[in-house]
Amino acid sequence: MRALLILLFLALPVAAEDVEVDVELVLAVDVSRSMSPRELEIQRRGYAEALVSDEVIAAIAKGAHGRIALSYMEWAGTQRVIVDWTLIETRADAARFAGMLTAEFNDALRRTSISGALDFAAQSFSYNGFSSWRQVIDVSGDGPNNQGRPVLDARADVLARGIVINGLPLMTREGLGSQWHLDDLDKYYEACVIGGPGSFNIPVLSWDQFPAAVRLKLIQELASGPPDQTRPRPANFHVMPAPEYDCLIGERIWERFRDNQMLP
Repeated sequence: MRALLILLFLALPVAAEDVEVDVELVLAVDVSRSMSPRELEIQRRGYAEALVSDEVIAAIAKGAHGRIALSYMEWAGTQRVIVDWTLIETRADAARFAGMLTAEFNDALRRTSISGALDFAAQSFSYNGFSSWRQVIDVSGDGPNNQGRPVLDARADVLARGIVINGLPLMTREGLGSQWHLDDLDKYYEACVIGGPGSFNIPVLSWDQFPAAVRLKLIQELASGPPDQTRPRPANFHVMPAPEYDCLIGERIWERFRDNQMLP
């Protein structure tokens, strides 16, 4: 009987331990209707080129583990994972990831739900097979939240899980939805979207700045070292940033548009 029990125990599947990495990073990229096909292509190319740049590869190598976990998702009113969680340790790993970025887009991705993107990205960290001291959601977008729950509610839940949110507000004027543009989108992201220790914004004012902005953003996110374990987590981790802003401005713009167009 004892021998049989031992055999049964040995036959049980062994749970694999999570792979330790320096950072778990979600690249959450806006593909809403306000983005033109050219802008979408610039985004894909910009991320792909940044991932294989010497600077980003060097930043990955300098980490304590010398590897990161990366995921690339597209969002608008809904979300779609383009490249699921992948270990990036070498230039070849980065090149394979860059090569999987696709040019196909879902026609259902229309309105702008930053809150939905945050919720979706935050959930993806659960059971992704990786562990790190730092989890980051990197949100790029060209307009304010106008669908789903309020962005402040989603941000509060993300920050409560210890996840940092960084922003790449796209302050360009090429897309189809000029009525959704905010002249101070960077201020909106600062007050309503980003949060957590070391969080930051890098505004993009023109598309020729995009590749360099993505490269700088990735280097900044990857270069952050592990926290000082002798110091407690900042007491204001869950507290909203100081700048005052109408974080429901996108919803108000949508309501005016809906009323003018007689939409349901």
